[in-house]
Amino acid sequence: MYTIGIDVGGTNLKAGLVNEAYEIVATSKMPLTWQSQEKLAEDLAFLAEDVIAQKGIGKEEVASVGIGFPGAVDRRRGSVIHTVNIPIREMPVAQMLQKWWDVPVFLGNDADCAALGEFYHYGSGDIESFILVTLGTGIGTGIIIHGHIWSGHNGCGGEGGHMVIVHDGDLCTCGRRGCWERYASASALIRQTRAAMETNRESAMWSMTGNNLECVSGRTAFQAMDAGDAAAKAVVDQYIRYLSDGLVNLINLLQPDVVCLGGGVSHEREENLLLPVRSRVREISYDRLMGVPSTTIITAKLGNDAGIIGAALLGR
Repeated sequence: MYTIGIDVGGTNLKAGLVNEAYEIVATSKMPLTWQSQEKLAEDLAFLAEDVIAQKGIGKEEVASVGIGFPGAVDRRRGSVIHTVNIPIREMPVAQMLQKWWDVPVFLGNDADCAALGEFYHYGSGDIESFILVTLGTGIGTGIIIHGHIWSGHNGCGGEGGHMVIVHDGDLCTCGRRGCWERYASASALIRQTRAAMETNRESAMWSMTGNNLECVSGRTAFQAMDAGDAAAKAVVDQYIRYLSDGLVNLINLLQPDVVCLGGGVSHEREENLLLPVRSRVREISYDRLMGVPSTTIITAKLGNDAGIIGAALLGR
């Protein structure tokens, strides 16, 4: 039997047909053009039907459809409570989708779905707890315990990006100050790089970006550091500290078997990101003080497929 996973992003809807080996065997994609809840449900149904048509299978060979949304969902009712970048409030997705196709429909938060996908890809045999930390526009965290998503009693649990790591720090979109995502997301790294360039006019980061601050990316500081630029190294060192401090908070609280880093920043060379993060986390985390085994820190492997695969697994 197959399952279908759909990832609802801020700009696109992406669907995949997933086999029993957790492999995507057909995909479909369309732009997200918000008009109404009814139109979104129609588009989701179209994507689901499109991937099975590509594979040439019947609806009876699909066990379930899973959908990941960027926001809070009520998994028991199959409803979206609130989304961040799309004006959805209280949308009964499962009920609406079943008007087109009478198949079990399961909902999840997009970060949780990505975590579930990476969890099964990593190999879930002896792992009891797994956290995915996605470094993007913000910081998304998905927590898997005993193979199941942990999302709290109201569907909003696991928002690690909104832990405060700097008291009275930068204002966050959530309304608090000093949240982790304001300091360790990819967007934060770009802001920190630009600030360093402004105060270091001789930095190699200027020539690497064509003297244009708008061309700064999450890789700029790392690339300039590799070229021997001191200002860039200071940016990276500071970023590593911010990232590690938030990871230690998660680890001290839950002591998971594995923490997995995803998002564009996680693609940096191991010696530039993963190894220094591992070193600092080990140095300051509580498990070192107690002399107990440490959490394993790895990088994500599925990329944009993680959310699709994880959504497809919701029904399993």
